[in-house]
Amino acid sequence: MRAAALSLLFTAFCAAGMAQAAPLAVCTEASPEGFDVVQYNSLTTTNASADVLMNRLVEFDAAAGKVVPSLAERWSVSPDGLIYDFQLRKDVKFHTTAYFKPSRELSADDVLFSFQRMLYPAHAWHKTAPGGYPHAQSLQLGSLIKSIDAPDANSVRFTLTHPDATFLATLSMGFASIYSAEYADKLLKAGTPEKLNTQPIGTGPFVFQRFQKDAVVRYRANPDYFAGKPSVDPLIFAITTDANVRLQKLKRNECQVALSPKPLDVAEASKNADLKVASTPAFMTAFVAINSQHPPLDKPEVRQAINLAFDKAAYLKAVFEGTATAANGPYPPNTWSYAKDLPGYAMDQDKARALLAKAGLADGFSTTIWTRPSGSLLNPNPSLGAQMLQADLGKVGIKAEVRTIEWGELIRRAKAGEHDLLFMGWAGDNGDPDNFLSPQFSCAAVTSGTNFARFCDNRLDQLINAGRTTNDQSVRSRLYQQAQTLIQQQALWVPLAHPTAATLLRQDVQGFQSSPFGRLEFSKVTVGR
Repeated sequence: MRAAALSLLFTAFCAAGMAQAAPLAVCTEASPEGFDVVQYNSLTTTNASADVLMNRLVEFDAAAGKVVPSLAERWSVSPDGLIYDFQLRKDVKFHTTAYFKPSRELSADDVLFSFQRMLYPAHAWHKTAPGGYPHAQSLQLGSLIKSIDAPDANSVRFTLTHPDATFLATLSMGFASIYSAEYADKLLKAGTPEKLNTQPIGTGPFVFQRFQKDAVVRYRANPDYFAGKPSVDPLIFAITTDANVRLQKLKRNECQVALSPKPLDVAEASKNADLKVASTPAFMTAFVAINSQHPPLDKPEVRQAINLAFDKAAYLKAVFEGTATAANGPYPPNTWSYAKDLPGYAMDQDKARALLAKAGLADGFSTTIWTRPSGSLLNPNPSLGAQMLQADLGKVGIKAEVRTIEWGELIRRAKAGEHDLLFMGWAGDNGDPDNFLSPQFSCAAVTSGTNFARFCDNRLDQLINAGRTTNDQSVRSRLYQQAQTLIQQQALWVPLAHPTAATLLRQDVQGFQSSPFGRLEFSKVTVGR
């Protein structure tokens, strides 16, 4: 009897353990561009790679508003702000897959590889990224980081050329993920470096299994994850470009999480007893980038006229349906250096026509509007928004052709500067104002491709760089407010909206929190039975 009772108890214990693991299907809006996150700058790719497969030396805790340990369990900064010493966490394992079995744990060699490949042109891996390293280049890490050294196997030292107030927070960004140097060596010796992008290896909570473009990404829980094996297993990204279909799949329990819902879907889900909404004000800005390198868009008067021609209030109401606040510049209002007194461009089509005439374009001109096919958090209804802009520009004599381009192709071509007017959005990664300015408005970001306005100006660059080199927040605020004024005077964007980051969930999904940066965290999520 005692043996039978123990057997029953063991069976019950195993059943309870098995019940803790449950599949989680996430309906996402687009395919990632790839999985080697250092090559890309879209949030979709960060979500599918850095957020589930990788870890960084540090992470940014949005709730606490501070940098916290991750692969580095502690760090110190020299009094002059030039030397950052990181002590690595021990017993961190890289993923074991059918295509790679690590022979060692995380070490300083992996951190050195992860940064040196981006920063050193002579590095064997540097030229394997066809489009370069957009974040590292736009943030000018090559000139900021003087050296990266490993005092021992578990320590890493970054020596900077000058103090940088944003450096530590920058290390929490997706592109700063740590890769396996051992795996990279294996691929390079085999002559297959491209597999780093198609067969990724990381230390993160989930292990890559397979990817079918425009269909699915499959992951399994990492049994060796240093923070504990996740409760959801497998994790599935069901790529579903239509927001209406995402909602229907959620209702049918084909997905337990749906990203980038339309505003009406949020309202509907909040009334459904089987569903719930997780939301937070987003540290994001939706905008139309104006390519200042394409005549006649190179004239400030023309860019100003485009801003004045567009009925942004009508756009906000029609496209975001009351779920976003109007944007007046690059920053969301909750940014600590937000310039609240900028005059903005209230719609005035007569003034727009006068500015076009002043620029020698009284008869107007022809241009193009680029947008994506599927809705997202920063562009819930791409077709409607593009049509509204097209109609308003037509009223002042600007003939605009709308071109709808698949997301991955749109990003690639926009980074190359092929667009005229581009519906786009930007999500800050760490709450620092520079996370908008350097990637979107610096001269270095024109080269890297993330500066979609393609605007390089010495005055603006000096303000951005000066803001990074001091830790005095009041000084940084003053510099960044001057930068915002210059950006608005030059009318580099048509600022549109600051959305609410909303995610739709089944009621039995617990532990998920919406990030103001659009990042995804599933390692602590559970699904009830």
